[in-house]
Amino acid sequence: MTLSAVSPLAALASQRVEVIAVAVLICTVIFELIRRKHLMERYAILWLALGVTVLVLAAWEGLLTTLSRAAGIYYPPAALFAVAFLFVLALLLHFSIVLSRLSDQNKILAQRLALLQQQLEERGSEEGEKERGQADPREPSWRG
Repeated sequence: MTLSAVSPLAALASQRVEVIAVAVLICTVIFELIRRKHLMERYAILWLALGVTVLVLAAWEGLLTTLSRAAGIYYPPAALFAVAFLFVLALLLHFSIVLSRLSDQNKILAQRLALLQQQLEERGSEEGEKERGQADPREPSWRG
């Protein structure tokens, strides 16, 4: 056996270790972002679910093999990345929903602000007309 030839089992074990390391890294980064208040908890739950799912599937070899065979995928690490890809799609859908909601709220707030500005301008012009119609009693009448 030469150094360049690696057995398929050794390559599979190496990939599992790498995927476990990536899953742990994802969870660590998410916890750090939460700690620094850069990521809200409601969004972190989805990311943590992704990291834990990838970690469980990478660590529990029989589960990944069973799920990959049931899905018709005959290379278990490919099934692991397919699951991760589905989670990313779910995250994109979730963020699209949140973005749509925020866009609608932004539009409503802009409309309310415009109405308030219009009301302030109307009140200001009414008060200005009242002031022009009535002389200020504090000012001398000769200033006219």
